[in-house]
Amino acid sequence: AGRMTAGRPAQSPPGFWTLVGLTALAPLTLNMILPSLPAISAEMGVDYGTATLAVGAYLALTAIVQVIAGPLSDRFGRRPVVLTSLAIFTLASALCLSAEGFAAFLGARLAQGAVISCFAMALAITRDIYPREEAAARIGLLSMAMAVAPMLGPLLGGLLDAAFGWRAIFWAYLAAGAVLFGLCWHDLGETGARAGGGFRQMARALGTLLGLPRFWAFALAMIFSTGLFYVFLAGAPLVASQVFGLSPAWVGVAVGSVTGGFLAGSFLSARLAAQVGIARMILAGRISATAGLAVGLGAVLAGMGNLEVVFGATLFVGIGNGLTMPSTQSGAMSLRPELAGSIAGITGALVVAGGAVLSTLTGQVLAPATADRDLLLILFLASLVSLAAALWLWRDDSKTAPEGAA
Repeated sequence: AGRMTAGRPAQSPPGFWTLVGLTALAPLTLNMILPSLPAISAEMGVDYGTATLAVGAYLALTAIVQVIAGPLSDRFGRRPVVLTSLAIFTLASALCLSAEGFAAFLGARLAQGAVISCFAMALAITRDIYPREEAAARIGLLSMAMAVAPMLGPLLGGLLDAAFGWRAIFWAYLAAGAVLFGLCWHDLGETGARAGGGFRQMARALGTLLGLPRFWAFALAMIFSTGLFYVFLAGAPLVASQVFGLSPAWVGVAVGSVTGGFLAGSFLSARLAAQVGIARMILAGRISATAGLAVGLGAVLAGMGNLEVVFGATLFVGIGNGLTMPSTQSGAMSLRPELAGSIAGITGALVVAGGAVLSTLTGQVLAPATADRDLLLILFLASLVSLAAALWLWRDDSKTAPEGAA
């Protein structure tokens, strides 16, 4: 690779830890400020509900950012999108630090949402570098970082707030953005083949992609697999506190069960995906989640539900997602590898939108008296949809050669 790009040869793959940083920064940015929302509310003179826009509006914006960043990366390359996103994120973090009013703070906070494109780019870069099955295994490793970051984020944010105040969190964001920008400047060569013909040709290609049943099978598997996690987050605290009477600390432990399962499933994906194949990995994940939920729901309906049964069943949601998600992401991007960035962005946006809908519905449906039964029922029904998509993919994969497998 003779052509140089800002000190790095073109087609030069980044190091693994660079991809880990790109994967982990987005979830850390989302949830590190959670413990500080009351302090932000008090200092900025707004009610708590308004302060939560720093999380809710931020999350909604990330769906839009991914849809925009994906096609840009296919047209102009992964490297410029990553560097631009990190520059915007770092500047926005500095503006959050200096903001005195909530409107200015919220505007800068929303600008931090540019960092979500780094997560989509990490997936696209991985698919650029590796064949389909091996990419799924590598994404499994990255998924472990994605699982650890949300667990550590609130803890780290709480410690920073307690020691130095809530603005210290944005100093941490500023430092992380600057360090990662420098790392990517030196380590991230261009890995994507730039699409020719301009945006009009890309739009036609994307239109063709969106007409493929196989794309929507991957998308549905993703939406309803990740949607289980959103449903769980919306309902598990109510179940843990109201049904089983857990203290706030133990509620956190119970809610963390899905993340622990996701770590285990992602580890298995990293070890097995390249040998087993993505269709079987997706199906294994959906069978694992659906079977675990079926057993738990059956026990609750039979009057044998307890804390271990309910959260043991939801543990399989995490395991199933860890088995499924790396392969669905790699498989979807492999449909049109030259549009991997666009596909990562579109599917990421669909997952966020689907999760928002499912979590909102869950919050509306659950009642304290029957929350354990109803939560497992909603999870089971959503899991059936993802299982149906996985079965379709498995059957289709057995009939035709996989696209983009080389």
